[in-house]
Amino acid sequence: MILLHAGNFTKDFAKAVLQVRPTAILGVSTVGGAFNQQVIENMSLVNERPIIFPYSNPTSHSECTAEQAYTWSKGKAIFASGSPFAPVKYEGRTFTPGQGNNVFIFPAMGLAIFATEATRVTDEMFITAAEAVAEQVTQDDFAKGLIYPQVKDILKVSVNVAVKIAEEIFNSGLAGVKKPDDIRALLKSKMFVPAYQ
Repeated sequence: MILLHAGNFTKDFAKAVLQVRPTAILGVSTVGGAFNQQVIENMSLVNERPIIFPYSNPTSHSECTAEQAYTWSKGKAIFASGSPFAPVKYEGRTFTPGQGNNVFIFPAMGLAIFATEATRVTDEMFITAAEAVAEQVTQDDFAKGLIYPQVKDILKVSVNVAVKIAEEIFNSGLAGVKKPDDIRALLKSKMFVPAYQ
């Protein structure tokens, strides 16, 4: 673990990157600009594909922008943020920044638990959820720089993740209801749809 005080945060952080050689940096500091050019360039020196995750919200508190991450890493960064960023053009490529957000896991987890009347929540359920999210990232998504599904597909993604979690719940014997022939239909029957007549 590296402890940095606020006074020399970015200077010390850039040095620490060269000493520690991390493969990923995750920003949860709410210090806007903490991942400065030297930090990103140093990450690119010690990694073929540096993982840059500035997760702090709102955008003004993000440790770096998507444009900074892609430009300063010369297009090598694997990037996801807590705040939305517009696509970035760099040397003829267009990168689509993704959002690393709990919206990909928790609504699906809640739906699966509710629909199956699960008696417990286990680590295996969260591992299953993470794997189910990862399965939905296509090669085309990867080519655009995405490592999460696109947020615009969140309903479809959530149902697919909930199906996998529900299967885990039934297979582990934690369900409070009998396993149906069609798990997806069970889940959809329990979903709230905000449509009014």
